[in-house]
Amino acid sequence: MPSAESNDQMGMRVVRLMLAVTVLVAMWGLSVLRTPNSKPWVRSTSVRPGPVHILRFYASVGMLLPGQHAQLCYSVENAKSITISPAIARAYPSAGRCVEIGPEHTTHYTLQAEGFDGTTDIRSFTLSVQDEPGLPSAPRQYALLLTGAATRRAPVYR
Repeated sequence: MPSAESNDQMGMRVVRLMLAVTVLVAMWGLSVLRTPNSKPWVRSTSVRPGPVHILRFYASVGMLLPGQHAQLCYSVENAKSITISPAIARAYPSAGRCVEIGPEHTTHYTLQAEGFDGTTDIRSFTLSVQDEPGLPSAPRQYALLLTGAATRRAPVYR
């Protein structure tokens, strides 16, 4: 028959195991339920993300009339944070997201993504707002190429 001391030790082991499982489940739940604006606080240390890339950044139309709206869409990879200028409400890293915009005048939009390794990627385009209807034009897109000390703008072709 087991002694009272071994029963107490067994009980403590069970309590410790249950506590460890509870903590692990809580950490998993918090990482899954984080809000779009929160920064990730749990990352695997064994897998290093690659460099940050802006995969897509464009408007759904090439030209608007005053009062019309369009979709501004973006897709980033390995981004810790993003900034869209002029400011877009609730901008956060995403593999594919579109938000509604309604500029009053021709506007130049810029997306800057910062990677987990500290690198950045920048893309931009200009969305025309014209007073009179005309032929729609494709939005201009540029990639800012950061290579050492040299920085240059290059058109992006799809």
